[in-house]
Amino acid sequence: MAVSAIHDITDTNRDGTPDNMTFHVALSMVGLVLIALGTGGIKPCVAAFGGDQFEDHQEKQRSTFFSIFYLSINAGSLLSTVITPILRAQECGIHVPQKCYPLAFGVPAALMVVALIVFIVGSGMYNKTAPQGNILVKVCKCIGFAIKNRFQHRSPQYPKRSHWMDWAEEKYDKLLIAQVKMVLKVLFLYIPLPMFWALFDQQGSRWTLQATTMDGDFGILIIQPDQMQTVNPILILILVPIMDSVIYPLISKCKLNFSPLKRMTVGMFLAALAFVAAGLVQIQIDQTLPQFPSDTVSQAKFINMLDRKLPIRAGANNFTLDPFTVLCQNSLTKCDLSFQYQHVENLNYISFPQFIDTKTKPEQGANSIRFFNGFSSTMNLSLGTEDTGPVATNTMSDYILVPQGQAAYRIKDNAGKECLYTQSLGFGSSYTLIIKPTFQFGQNCTESIQPVMDISPNSFHMAWQIPQYFLITAGEVVFSVTGLEFSYSQAPSNMKSVLQAGWLLTVAVGNIIVLIVAEAATLSEQWAEYILFASLLILVCIIFAFMAYFYTYIDPTKIEAQFAHNDDDEKKRKSVEMVRKDSFQNHNKNRRSSDSNFDENKFKNSRL
Repeated sequence: MAVSAIHDITDTNRDGTPDNMTFHVALSMVGLVLIALGTGGIKPCVAAFGGDQFEDHQEKQRSTFFSIFYLSINAGSLLSTVITPILRAQECGIHVPQKCYPLAFGVPAALMVVALIVFIVGSGMYNKTAPQGNILVKVCKCIGFAIKNRFQHRSPQYPKRSHWMDWAEEKYDKLLIAQVKMVLKVLFLYIPLPMFWALFDQQGSRWTLQATTMDGDFGILIIQPDQMQTVNPILILILVPIMDSVIYPLISKCKLNFSPLKRMTVGMFLAALAFVAAGLVQIQIDQTLPQFPSDTVSQAKFINMLDRKLPIRAGANNFTLDPFTVLCQNSLTKCDLSFQYQHVENLNYISFPQFIDTKTKPEQGANSIRFFNGFSSTMNLSLGTEDTGPVATNTMSDYILVPQGQAAYRIKDNAGKECLYTQSLGFGSSYTLIIKPTFQFGQNCTESIQPVMDISPNSFHMAWQIPQYFLITAGEVVFSVTGLEFSYSQAPSNMKSVLQAGWLLTVAVGNIIVLIVAEAATLSEQWAEYILFASLLILVCIIFAFMAYFYTYIDPTKIEAQFAHNDDDEKKRKSVEMVRKDSFQNHNKNRRSSDSNFDENKFKNSRL
């Protein structure tokens, strides 16, 4: 990924753009595939491997481990969310300075190498369980044989069995069948869980987009929309110790049976409440957003570049524009736009240029800036590395995205003359800078530049997202940490990673649900979509609570020990039977041998 982001590798003409884009895309795809393979290897195994470091009597310590394990994951998430955007914002490049994605990818890669070395150095300290073959394939074959055997013996003449997996007894031993039953019992319980992840993972998508329409100025700190995600890992670092050391012991002292499945149910309910809170926040945000025309009407913007008042009639609409001002007229149907000047008796129809305004809030909380050149010569506006290019007289430049803060624009003409114009920008605004025909370079050049606000900056503060982040994080702590521990505790000894993989599979399915629901719902209002997701999760939460009520907790170690004991008894019984059988066979053989000798002697004596 880091190498694919280096444009200079194939940038032979040194314009900052790769000449062989296929090479970079292919390398990026290889990187993504390697990340998928690495993640698939790490995630289901690392939690099970950590749990294997504890003995059966260390249940409390194992529970603490899963909390610390989840806490460390989010500590890494917090660091990456804060540091990676900083690395990305640096400028690097041999020919053309650009955002430094190679550094943003390269530093985590180097740190992962360090982590791997540390892991290998400590290898001798770990309790390692020897691999016992591909258990997943064995499980699938066992399930497949049970289904096939049941289908072949579906006639009423065959006696029913207590569980459909018992139809695999003809080929597989009872211990494996019992282990498969344990796994299937938990996997069945996982069916409703993807809905939780469908809501949880929208923190990095829907909620970040919501933050782009909010004000991130916290006074001493400016928060970018994608940095609001750091609230989640920060709250996890706070809530995990509080839950483990305060909340759970307090509930236990109150003698309330707050079992793992009850915790997970509460977690799902809290996530639903988080989306209700997000919907309420969105309603407040919508009141601050610009009102764009509907599908049946148009919106016209009139800019008066004349140093006199300008009467305008647009269909049935009549108004007057002051010099160098802008007016937006909504709800225009098909009409003539006529302009009537003072001191002119006849009605004049003037041809005028048409430009397309931005229809949405700028991405990532940035500000869209363009300028209209009313000066008599071609002008250019630049900000850092961003450049509009030459803009001819009476034409409009393209938009450039400018971050929040104090922006300093450089306005130049072809002769090299320059005017420095500064502007204080918030989040999510759009401005058109009008350069008046009276513009002159010099100390007072900024007086001939008129900023016109097309879209007002965000006014609803990002702090209002904190309650929804608190609710979803609290739900995550009691749902996800408990789920990891539950998956480990209810899994057979040789299938710990299988259930961990099943748990992680619910996350993937949850992301797919987001795509399906978002496309199928086609809701015009974002707050309605939030409420829809909350309603779906509450429904799923009720179903899960009903399923959890009938779930019976098991101790896989005891069950496996019982089967092992039964196997030993069976082996002893078979051994005794074999000894008796051999003794009986030897006795019969000896008797037949003696009887045969007796008959032969009797025969000989009778001959004599």
